[in-house]
Order: sequence, then structure tokens, then C-alpha cells
Amino acid sequence: MTMEACVTSPLRLLIVDDSRIFREAFREIVAPLPGVEVVGSVWNGVKALEYLRANPVDLVTLDLQMPQMDGLETLRAIQRLNGSRPDDPPVGVLLVSAYSRQGAEVTIKALEAGAFDFVCKPSGPHGVTDIDRIRRSVSEKLRAYASQRDVGTVSAQVPAPIAAPPIAHRFDREIEGIFIAVSTGGPQALTFLLPELSRVTRAPIFVAQHLPAEFTPFLAKSLDAKCPARVVVASDDEPVEAGTIYIAPGGRNLLLRKRQGMIRTGINDLPSESGCRPSADILFRSAAPVLGQNAVACVLTGMGHDGTEGLRALRRAGAYVLAQDEESSVVWGMPGSAVAAGLVDRVVPISEIAEVISALAHHPGAS
Repeated sequence: MTMEACVTSPLRLLIVDDSRIFREAFREIVAPLPGVEVVGSVWNGVKALEYLRANPVDLVTLDLQMPQMDGLETLRAIQRLNGSRPDDPPVGVLLVSAYSRQGAEVTIKALEAGAFDFVCKPSGPHGVTDIDRIRRSVSEKLRAYASQRDVGTVSAQVPAPIAAPPIAHRFDREIEGIFIAVSTGGPQALTFLLPELSRVTRAPIFVAQHLPAEFTPFLAKSLDAKCPARVVVASDDEPVEAGTIYIAPGGRNLLLRKRQGMIRTGINDLPSESGCRPSADILFRSAAPVLGQNAVACVLTGMGHDGTEGLRALRRAGAYVLAQDEESSVVWGMPGSAVAAGLVDRVVPISEIAEVISALAHHPGAS
């Protein structure tokens, strides 16, 4: 689907970056994209807020490292501006981040604070190849945001949902593992969900969040400071422990193995049918023979359909499956795909997922 087919009017874009060269380069990147109108280009957060107060804008592309008012401060100011104008559509923020340590850490903070998504600036001597990569990435994210603007949340292009096939019995056994698939909107969703979830269960939690390798350690560090459970970036051949949240390393797959009666993590670089790595499909499929009917899977906000194919194996093994509802999702692609495939037992708001899992854990049969 083209962006023109997704929107009824052009997506009005404001470019905010302290580098004139990058502002012009980014304008050239988005210029060929249908359904996008670059309405302005400014060099810092102060100028961005001045522009937003005077002109209609749908989405800001925001450099995170700027003088006078940095990207994180500008994001918070934009959110305050949105809050002061409840009758107007909110202005969204697409972060533009460097692959550096500092860039990764600030990006995670901004995503947790509610930025829509991020793209990475060119790095190294990759020339045209890197520009093409950025254009593809930007096009995908702008298309998703344009759909969100027009329909409220970004829904997957999937068939009409069908009822989930009945499971052979109610969920009446101990939860031994919780498996989470998440992408766009994930850091904010995880920041909301995991502290509460790890308070109501000590079952190990495994998370496939789509992020580059440089970014995942900062997500784990941030979540570790917020959760009663220990949060780590998973490593290969690590014994699985209760009270621990394992985040898939960026750009690699997390899976489970069972050897000599002990459950251990595994890490690999295999491709998946979704094209994502880490792959929720691979994580879910690996969990089916290891934990099977003692597993709970959650599909949260995200573009695409990662997780749907892996859920087929988990459901056959007797696992219980939750999906985040459309209203509370930033992008209802992954959960919408799982619902449409008939693989979900319950669809609930992000605010109720921990409560539902707590009921399953402490009152078996409450499904």
C-alpha cells in the first residue's frame, strides 16, 4: 500500500536538526515519498516550538543532540503543548538518533517517554546504500504514523478477525514462563507493563523487542531500575532463573533450550519469516516444546506480523495467549495479525495485562 492510499491529506512534516547539511539531506530523503509534505525545517527545539505554536504539523523528526534545547527536552515540551491543545490532533515525534552510546541511551529515554519511533542517522562510509536504508526505514515509519493519524491507531492489513479456536481446557496450571513480542511503541509499553507484571509473578519473562544491538543494553538498564525483578540482556547458554526478565540482544534471536532437565537460554542469528531479528516467531517456537502448556504469551504493540507464526506452535502446545488491544497500542500490527489468525485467547488493554496474568497465576482456571 502506498502512503497516498493510507491518508486523506498529506502528512505535514517538520524537520528539526542543528545540522543544516543533515536537514537538507533528510528533506531529499523524504521528498520522493508520496503523501508527505515537508512544511518546515528548523535548527533547534526553541525554533521548533515557535513553529508548532503558529503552524499545523502532524509529525516532527527530532534530532536528539542539539544545543540550547536538546531532543529529550524538546519532546517533553511538545507533549506539554499537545496537552494544552486537547481539541487539536497531537503532534507526533519521530526521533533521529546516532548509533553512538550517548545517542542510544537518550533514544531509549525518549521512546519510554512516548516518542513514536526512531530512525538512525547515516554512519560510516556507506554512501548511497545507507541513504537507501534510511529512506526505506523512514517510509515505513511515516506510513505507519500516517495511518495512525487517520484511524487513531495503526492497524495491520489483515483479514477480519475470526474467533480464537477453543483450547482443549482452561488454563489451570502453574505459569513457568511469560513470552512477550513487541516492536514500535515497545519501550513505553514495557516501562508500563513490566514493573507491575514482575510484582505479581516471579515466573521468568522473555522479551523480543525489535531494537539495534547498541540500544538494547540501555533498555535493560532502564527497566532494571524500575522493576522488582532483575532485568538482563540475555546471553547464550544461561540457566533460566525465576524473578528474572530476559531481553533479547538487539539484532539477535533469543530462544529456550532444555538440557539435562535444566532450561537455558540460547542465542542465534537465524533469519525468520517476519524479517525481524530478534524474532518473536523463533522465541515462541522454541518455548513450545520446553514449557508448552505452562507458558503465557503476550503480543504487544508493533508494526508487521512477527509472532503470529510462532504462536501456532505455542497454541498447539497448550499455551495461553494475550494480545494488547487496538486502542492502547501505538501500532496494532503484530497484535492485530495474531488476533486475525485466531491465535489469541484474550484481547486486553496494556493496563490490564498484569492483572489478567496475576489471575491466571494465583487463581488457575480464571481464564
